[in-house]
Amino acid sequence: MELEKLFCDVDDFCKEFEKKWQQELLSTSERKRHKKFNLCLSEVMTIIIYFHQSSYRNFKDYYKKHVCNYWHTYFPQLVSYNRFVELQKNALIPLCWYLHLRRGYSTGINFIDSTSIEICLNQRAKRNRVFKDLANWGKSSLGWYFGFKLHLIINEFGEILSFMITSANVDDRKPVPQMTKNLFGKLFGERGYICQQLFEVLQQQHLQLITTLRKNMKNRLIPLIDKILLRKRSLIETVNDQLKNISQIQHTRHRNVGNFMVNVIAGLIAYTYQDKKPSLNLKTQDLDFLQQPHFLPEEKLAIAII
Repeated sequence: MELEKLFCDVDDFCKEFEKKWQQELLSTSERKRHKKFNLCLSEVMTIIIYFHQSSYRNFKDYYKKHVCNYWHTYFPQLVSYNRFVELQKNALIPLCWYLHLRRGYSTGINFIDSTSIEICLNQRAKRNRVFKDLANWGKSSLGWYFGFKLHLIINEFGEILSFMITSANVDDRKPVPQMTKNLFGKLFGERGYICQQLFEVLQQQHLQLITTLRKNMKNRLIPLIDKILLRKRSLIETVNDQLKNISQIQHTRHRNVGNFMVNVIAGLIAYTYQDKKPSLNLKTQDLDFLQQPHFLPEEKLAIAII
């Protein structure tokens, strides 16, 4: 990710966003100071987003050792680290809207999954006061954890289509109808999404849910193309792994709920700037070839869900 390109993109967005934002604000009779900050909004957003593609694992080290030492020519009005942490909360809403503009487009092939976001060690869960009444206990394939859950939908190019953050104890199937409102085609997921009611709701939205089968379910035949794409569901697990280990959306040093959200949103934005995202490398010719008559059964077969 090039710093100059990132700043130009963010700065162009902020110029339009701030105009519309001021128009939407409600006016009051109270007189308030409108003091300008040393760092403008686009500079704050750029520094936050770039951290998630840097080699630093700690934002404090990144800001003090890298930004303050090497980026004075780019940001001549740099503030102290403590002041920058205070400015982060002002960037939350702009970051959310910017991520909305950075989303990919649905191509008819969609993959869904959820991943855990731990906010502290399990031993410290009872003493955590920052996320009191917000975080909760959940269980993943690695065991119990305390925190939140990131629900994610991507296309075959690894582009983020939709996401939602919930507490860790929320069922994976609950946010699916809301996340898939603007999607079409087929949605591939693991067996945890099996639900007849959910299948019917998505059918009304012109979206077909296809999952792997549980051990106690009868085997059903499905078209070859669906079977092949279902085996490629590991694509979204690769994306989750990169979000955690490269974009660093998860760490246990949060001291503020707002800054926790800024960290997750900025990490998702940084992922959208990756030059090489996990992808199936499918071409239009490949999909057309798999849909030819000799690759499909003669009869129209039911989906593999009871």
